[in-house]
Order: sequence, then C-alpha cells, then structure tokens
Amino acid sequence: MVRLFVPLPAPAPTEVTLSGERRHYLVHVLRLGEGASLEVFDGAGSSFDARVASLDEDSVHLVLGAARQAPARRQVGILQGLPKGDKLELILQKGTELGATSFHPVAAARSVVKLEPKRAEERTSRWSKIVEEAARQCRRNDVPLVHPPRPLVEAARALAPGTTLLVLDEEESAVPLGEAFRAAAPGAPVALVVGPEGGLSREEVTALRALGARPVTLGRLILRTETAALAALAVMAHLDGELG
Repeated sequence: MVRLFVPLPAPAPTEVTLSGERRHYLVHVLRLGEGASLEVFDGAGSSFDARVASLDEDSVHLVLGAARQAPARRQVGILQGLPKGDKLELILQKGTELGATSFHPVAAARSVVKLEPKRAEERTSRWSKIVEEAARQCRRNDVPLVHPPRPLVEAARALAPGTTLLVLDEEESAVPLGEAFRAAAPGAPVALVVGPEGGLSREEVTALRALGARPVTLGRLILRTETAALAALAVMAHLDGELG
C-alpha cells in the first residue's frame, strides 16, 4: 500500500488537496490516477484510507476515510552530540525505526562539527525530511520532531518537566541503562544524552547531573556514537515491550 505523509489539522477534513512535491510524488513517481487507493498519515499518530478523487495540472484531490489512531507510545528523546559526516542521518533514520519520538542535535565540547545558523537551518530541514521518510517506510503514523541544533546543556534544560534524563557515560559502570530506564515511571518521557565521537567532557556530565540527569552504561562493549544511540534505543524499546 502506498503511504504518504500529509500534515493535517484536527479534526482532519474529509478531503484534502495536494500540490508541489506531494503531487509530483503521487502523479509522476508513483503514477497514480483517479480512483487509486493509498494511505495517508498525519505525523501526529493517525492514518487514513484515501482515494484519488481527481487530479489536474497543479494539484491532486484526495478523499479521506475515517481516522485510525496508533497506540500511544512513550516519548523518548535523543540528545545526540553532533557527529562527523553523515552519521547523524543514520541515527535519525534508524532511530525513527526504533521508536524515538524526538531528536535534539546538540553541540558538545568535543563535537568536531560546527554549524553556522544558516547551515543549521538547512540541515534541520533535511533531517526533518529524513525522519518523515523513515516514518513512512516503517509504517509509523507519528513523525519524530527534529529540533534545531543547540548547545547540549541548553537542550537538556529545555526538556519537558518530568522527563527522566539519562546520560551515556563512558566512566559509569555501576548503573546499567536498563536499570535506570525501568526506574522511570511507566510511560513517562525519557531523554538520553549521547556524546559525539570524543565522548562527553567531565564538565558536561557534572552540569547534566546538576539538572537531575543520571549517568548510565550500556555495558562492557565499546560502541561508536552512532551505534551507541541505536543500541540504547533498542534496549529501551525492548523494555517497553515494543521489540523482541
């Protein structure tokens, strides 16, 4: 079944008109014509059976069926230290598949990548499209939010009240991630800090502790930053009964 992400108001309308990239995708890439069936998801948890009612040179008109609401999931945010190359794109794509609900690219003391404001805006737009496409492919009805890059401690301070903040800390050995995650209230939001290639500085860990964060470990394995983020998400998804 063809799936298409279309942001919709609440309550959702019974008809929607698409133009631009979405029209191009349906008409020129998928070659859908009048009467064709597809599934629309709104990025906020709902999906709809849809039918192409009509199309013209500039737009496609869809008729939407009743909304199907996906089961609520725990809010899991990843505060990812900006890594080099295209590693963040991998984290966004696979992290969406593994259930992350938000991504916070953060500038850490040891981040090699430095983004000027204009470049950061361009990257955020690209990153948002990556998670939209990943959500479409893995049949999620919600689309994770990608926040613009900001300093690590600033991003941690901006988390929603009541969020359990965990920090992957290479110097922590006593508290496993699973133990700390299980200690969070059932269904309560959790955010995980993952350092860049060089890890987190001790000053950053101290500052995060002052905000109530709890350092945790993934165990004895030494993982690259992009592997650590995804391994941690897999552990949390398993403990929440969504994986394995």
